[in-house]
Amino acid sequence: MKTIPSLASIEGRNLLHTAYRELRYDRRNGMFSTLIICWRICTSEQSLFRYTSIDYSIEQPLGILSGTSLWMQEIINRFHFATVNSFVYFGAAILLVVIGLRRVFDSMVSDTLVISSIVLEAMMLIFMFIVMFFTPSESEDVQHEKDTEQQEPLEDIVREIGEISRDYASISVRLDSIADNLETMVKIQEELTNATHIAIRTATAAVSPNPELLQTMQITTEALKDLTRTIQQVTEAAKTVEKAGIEQAVRNELARIIGNNIQNNHA
Repeated sequence: MKTIPSLASIEGRNLLHTAYRELRYDRRNGMFSTLIICWRICTSEQSLFRYTSIDYSIEQPLGILSGTSLWMQEIINRFHFATVNSFVYFGAAILLVVIGLRRVFDSMVSDTLVISSIVLEAMMLIFMFIVMFFTPSESEDVQHEKDTEQQEPLEDIVREIGEISRDYASISVRLDSIADNLETMVKIQEELTNATHIAIRTATAAVSPNPELLQTMQITTEALKDLTRTIQQVTEAAKTVEKAGIEQAVRNELARIIGNNIQNNHA
């Protein structure tokens, strides 16, 4: 709920006009009930929400005198001045008719009726005087209209600024979302690039072996060749040893046979 210091301010007067229009035209209250409610609002009421849909509260009520003065200025003068004028003219018309009948039909029109007509017109004129006494001056009306005209563009500007701020906030949220999506896409692209590089290196290694692997294979081949030569040498040495052993065995056997033959011959 918003708060205003007093109904005597420009904002308060505008709220009072709005409250009157709502009560009189939107809710279709009677003229006298609307006037009474507006008088209560001007003099003692602190919450406009009790009678209207205006969500405002008043910090300092104006009281009977100041509130009635404001009520006369902003409600009676602005909305019912023509009605007061018409009652004054109606009373004057009644007075003229009564005086005319008195002159023509003296016996039919009593003095009491004439005096009552004069009193009625006097009361209407007094009421007209009171209403006109509380009529705002032309300079106040002009200043009020200027302030209202200035306030309306300010409200429009504030409203436009609010809409621009909402649009800017929405755009900022969308830009943040787009930035997050782009960052995610960049990460995915980096991962795809790394995977591509690994695949390329693997394919390159499969087509052309690593030089270190070639060198290792060459060393292994040389070692296998040396091992083969060593095995051949061992095999040849074994054959030589075996041949020497066979020859020695043959010599021993021949020596034994010859020795046996010699012994047999001597015997």
